[in-house]
Amino acid sequence: MADETTVKKPREGDENGNGCISSVIPGWFSEISPMWPGEAHSLKVEKILFQGKSDYQDVMVFQSATYGKVLVLDGVIQLTERDECFGYGGGDGGVLREVARHSSVEHIDICEIDKMVVDVSKEYFPDVAVGYQDPRVTLHVGDGVAFLKAAPAGSYDAVIVDSSDPIGPAQELFEKPFFESVAKALRPGGVVCTQAESIWLHMHIMKILLRIADRSLKGLGVIGFMLCSTEGPEVDFKNPINPIDVVENQTKSTVPLKFYNQEIHSAAFCLPSFAKKVIEAKSQN
Repeated sequence: MADETTVKKPREGDENGNGCISSVIPGWFSEISPMWPGEAHSLKVEKILFQGKSDYQDVMVFQSATYGKVLVLDGVIQLTERDECFGYGGGDGGVLREVARHSSVEHIDICEIDKMVVDVSKEYFPDVAVGYQDPRVTLHVGDGVAFLKAAPAGSYDAVIVDSSDPIGPAQELFEKPFFESVAKALRPGGVVCTQAESIWLHMHIMKILLRIADRSLKGLGVIGFMLCSTEGPEVDFKNPINPIDVVENQTKSTVPLKFYNQEIHSAAFCLPSFAKKVIEAKSQN
């Protein structure tokens, strides 16, 4: 019997599994993935701005007709200019930008395995990659799994994991040993936020993540991302210590928040009934 605490990755090598510039409708990019079978997302391409192959993946940036510039890794859309406030990540510098808004943060380590992603983001998405300019940031180019495993116990107040989907190298970020490393690296009462896929398409993955995380961490919440804390002072995810709107008014950031505010934060924890049923069942096990 397969281990129920392992996220099963889709079959690799499926036809069109990594997305492509459509041969059916010329001039359109179509993302087709085994992570969401039976559907595709297509954008009209005005111009391909960059194409390269790093040691880890294919990297492309194109100008779309409706979403501005688009960053694509191995055929999968990672970021668009139009809705970057919803989908920024680690390598592109978006998480850094948001964490750096807070003057109380003393130091930020970012670990990105692919230097090409960092360089391309700085060139084509400077408003997102602005986080790299913060003097509190240290960039570590390498394997994030190995980086956290080597981190001294209790090194961090928070760990933010913005991984790609559990296909290929990112598979490790959805498995028990990684969550054990995260728990070790956090201080008592520390918090981890990790990408947890979609409640509409991947509830089977979310069930596994909840089971894995519950063995190493205490206190769980799901908002598309999964938030967990270590044992220690109680963490109230719904009500931040520093009110979001107050922080926004006090910050000197030149990039104002587009979407996020206190009401959105609280409402994000309101889950549909089918998702609540799964999570509540986990808590009763």
